[in-house]
Amino acid sequence: MTEKVQRLLRDSKTARWFALGLISLTMFFAYFFVDVASPIKNQFEINYHWSSEVFGLYGGMEFFFNVFFAFLILSGIILDKMGIRFTLLTAGLTMVGGAFLKFYALKFIDTATMTSVFGYTLPMTALIASVGFAVFGIGVEMAGITVSKTIVKWFRGKELALAMGLEMAIARLGVFAVMWLSPFFANNGSSNPAEWTTANAFLWGAIFLTIGFLTFFIYTFMDRKLDKEMGITKQGGSGEEEFKIKDIGKIFANPGFLAIAGLCVLFYSAIFPFQRFATEMLSSKLAIDPKEAARYVSMFPIGAMILTPFIGFFLDRKGLGATLMLYGAILLTISHLIFALVPAESFSQPVAIGTIVILGIAFSLVPASMWPSLPKIVEDRYLGSAYGAIFWIQNMGLLGVPILIGYALSASNPEVVQFLQENAEAIKAGTIQAPVYNYTVPELIFAGFGVLAVVLSLILKYVDKKHGYGLDIPNIKK
Repeated sequence: MTEKVQRLLRDSKTARWFALGLISLTMFFAYFFVDVASPIKNQFEINYHWSSEVFGLYGGMEFFFNVFFAFLILSGIILDKMGIRFTLLTAGLTMVGGAFLKFYALKFIDTATMTSVFGYTLPMTALIASVGFAVFGIGVEMAGITVSKTIVKWFRGKELALAMGLEMAIARLGVFAVMWLSPFFANNGSSNPAEWTTANAFLWGAIFLTIGFLTFFIYTFMDRKLDKEMGITKQGGSGEEEFKIKDIGKIFANPGFLAIAGLCVLFYSAIFPFQRFATEMLSSKLAIDPKEAARYVSMFPIGAMILTPFIGFFLDRKGLGATLMLYGAILLTISHLIFALVPAESFSQPVAIGTIVILGIAFSLVPASMWPSLPKIVEDRYLGSAYGAIFWIQNMGLLGVPILIGYALSASNPEVVQFLQENAEAIKAGTIQAPVYNYTVPELIFAGFGVLAVVLSLILKYVDKKHGYGLDIPNIKK
């Protein structure tokens, strides 16, 4: 007698890939908003009186609440206890709220108003925008861990790495888009700083996030149907032993988790903070217009977007996840050393493009290998908390590194800082040109993170061999 096998919604290729498309579209809009300020950094210095330190502080504030108030740990617990649908909608609303607060700060607050926080003086626009970015940061990181667990839910034992790779590729397409569209929205079709409308870029970003919230909402109907088919009546349920708060201790006692978490924070600290300063760095080193430099930077995420799904396809069928993380860390180090050490007279456009391509390959190898590896290391019942914990550790670096880079940039270019302070109005009027920064010291800092990432990749390979996690084993079960 042949026993009939029940087919679930996720067994349908059409259904699971459509579900992936819905949640990936929201992450596309989220990544767009994350870097909406990056290609127009000079506008903040000219029109809003933000120094490099203030811009770096603003960039780091995305992670403030997640780090100091452990919102990412809380997000992981909410995900495991309350389920995917509740957490997705909460994340979407939080992102939208933070985005509109940033728009309000840049549109309606007087740019001349200054304030002081713990003895540090900064423009009021920067303070309110930073608070908005911190609120948005709660939502975007909550969305990130929830999307990761959602993909595992639909693709475990199937095309898991490919699905995660495609989601990351679509999200990175948002970074490509923002490098082109943010200057277009903000410049108002003019090269005259007095006619720039910087806040418009943030308004469009907030509108895009509102659309992203709607795609999250549409997905929840599919998630509810799948839970019903699987016999899960409680949103936080997984059909296995229920998550308990004490399980968090098991996560941090896991050597495989600690190795991946360390690699994660080092790798991403050399990527996302770099994106915030990359446009100005290339503009300075190549002596080109920031809009043109932003287009070069856009090749970085687009290259990663193209490669990541292919790497995911390879991982599903051939494995070698831990090995590819090592290769990615090596390429990351090489790219930042080129940016740091090749002199300006030899740093041609082909060199810049080639280095960006190398960085894009690194940006494909490590995340495409890292995120599908975590379900091999921790149990499914506390997978959401594991993703939350690893994002929390990652956010520590992403909070501190932009501030560090902004300080290092100003400290290594005191003459540029002084000139900008003394001639701000003349630069804004367009009568004199702003000087360029030398980015050697910041790039050496990024390269140092790469070296440490190589060391941790080797440790991860050792831990994998010792504990038998199977990180180099294919994901698809035959």
